[in-house]
Amino acid sequence: MRVMVIIKASQDSEAGVMPDEKLLTAMGAYNEELVKAGVMLAGEGLQPSSKGVRVRFSGTNRTVIDGPFTETKELIAGFWLWNVKSMADAIAWLKKCPNPMNEASDVEIRPVFEMEDFGAEMTPELRAQEDRLRAQIDEQAKR
Repeated sequence: MRVMVIIKASQDSEAGVMPDEKLLTAMGAYNEELVKAGVMLAGEGLQPSSKGVRVRFSGTNRTVIDGPFTETKELIAGFWLWNVKSMADAIAWLKKCPNPMNEASDVEIRPVFEMEDFGAEMTPELRAQEDRLRAQIDEQAKR
């Protein structure tokens, strides 16, 4: 099962405060453990919301909203994409993680939808399209 592990933003991460060498070293060792175990598929830190935008969809209208965004507790500072056996396995891995912030922090784990989750609406044609797109993405990643 694939899960996204979402690291919630803090006032420091939103202010652009970078992690110190000790945390970078600890996270590097943790990421190495995840990779060696075949768990980590991707993972990145995100720049503060002041460098981002949101696009609001309303019918056919699209409105661009420049950051920063005010609700820090709703913002994301980084993520991992993991392949694990179960939610319990993901929780066990996350419990080994160094605290990603220099304060109390929340990290969320959410399952990623798989094609079979969509039931009959995922027709053979849509499944074939999805398979083609994933193959193209994999090929582009090799370049």
